[in-house]
Parts: sequence; structure tokens; C-alpha cells
Amino acid sequence: MWIFVKRDISIIYKQTILGPFWLFIQPLLTTIVYTVIFGKVAKIPTDGLPKDLFYMGGIVAWNYFSNCLSSTSNTFTSNASLFGKVYFPRIIVPLSKVISGLLRFGIQFLLFFGFYSYYLLIGNDAINPSSYLLIPLLILQMAVLGLGIGLLVSSMTIKYRDLTYLVSFGTQLMMYASPIVYPLSIVPDDYKNFIFYNPMTPIIEGFRFSLFGTGNLEIGMWVYSIAITLFIFFFGIIVFNKVEKNFIDKV
Repeated sequence: MWIFVKRDISIIYKQTILGPFWLFIQPLLTTIVYTVIFGKVAKIPTDGLPKDLFYMGGIVAWNYFSNCLSSTSNTFTSNASLFGKVYFPRIIVPLSKVISGLLRFGIQFLLFFGFYSYYLLIGNDAINPSSYLLIPLLILQMAVLGLGIGLLVSSMTIKYRDLTYLVSFGTQLMMYASPIVYPLSIVPDDYKNFIFYNPMTPIIEGFRFSLFGTGNLEIGMWVYSIAITLFIFFFGIIVFNKVEKNFIDKV
């Protein structure tokens, strides 16, 4: 696993001009676009929080989840030649993707924390931190959820290759069904249940609750999200382990 983690880290933005600086540029540019489009043009409220801080927090958290999902969803198809040459526990590959993704998340979170610290220093009244201890639990849940979905998708893409094209599209749709660019407080009651069914909703709201004190984190909603996360994860492992025994004949 450590070999795969080192490989993933070493090839991040390899042979690019800006290299690792893309880890900072991507969330910064996305935050600027969201602030202009959703904050200035659409005038979507952010529960009194600074718009750039509101959007960057959601973007950084979502990036880690989507990275875990996308990088593990093609485990069999992208590693078929390696799997066909030597045997080792196949689960190591998607696990290494999740672990190496923590480096990217950590760098982007430091960028976010710089903005966050600035607003704390100037005494922004809208920021009332609740409990930083929730953050590691939420990061772990994001990793487990992204890994679980990725294991299921990678197992099914052996037979249904269309799922490869559906991953990026489905991830985009799932983002808009999560309170990334809008606070949960403005969602109409008729649609709130639909947003609640998304297991990422309590995670994003949990980040805002712990960092800003404004998120709508309900215990029942979070327990439901954890239960769905664990179900998807263990079901994904079962399906993954079943498929890996004879996948080489189908790839």
C-alpha cells in the first residue's frame, strides 16, 4: 500500500508547468467563480458568512469526496495489466487512492484555513466555531463513503462500461444535490427531504457547524448518513472481493 501511495503522490501533476500549485489554483478559481455567479449574480444567501469562505469550505470538502470516488471507480479497468501479472490484495489499490488523496485534501484545507484564520482575526461575528473535534470524523466518513461507492462502480464497470462515463456526470449532479453552493436553510420544505436523503448533506453541514456554528446538523440526519455510508462501504467490499476473483477474463 505504501508503494502505491508514494506512486500516486509522485505523479500528481507530473510534467506540468505549475505542478503542485494546481492544488491551490483549482479551489481558488472555483471559489471566485462561485462567489461571482452564485453570490453576486444569483444572490444566493450564505447564512451571513463571508461568501468566499462559505464556498471554499464546501469546495474543499467536496473535492476530497469526489476525488475518492473518481479515483477508485476505475480500479479494475485502469490496473488490469498489473493485476494480470502479479497477485496481491486488490483492495490495496483503492485504499491507496483514498490515503494519497488526504495529501491533496490537507494542502487545500490549509489554504482554506488561511482564509478562515483571517476572518477569525478580524473578528467576523458570523463565525462561531462549535467543535473542531467533529472534523476528523467527517473526513473519515467522506473517505469511507467515496471508497464504498467507488468499489461498487469499479466492480460494475467490468460488465457495464457506460458507468465510466456516468461517474463524472453523476458526481456533478450529486454536488448540486448537496448544500455546497447554498445553505440548507434556504431549501424549501418540499425539497428538504430529497436533500436529506443525500448522505453527503450531513457531512457538509457538519463541517459548517463545527467551523462556523451555522450548519444545520441534526443527530438523526447524521446517524442516517453514517448508516448509509457503512452499508455502501461493506456492500462495496463484498461485491469487490467477489468480482476480483475472475475479473481478468472480462476486462
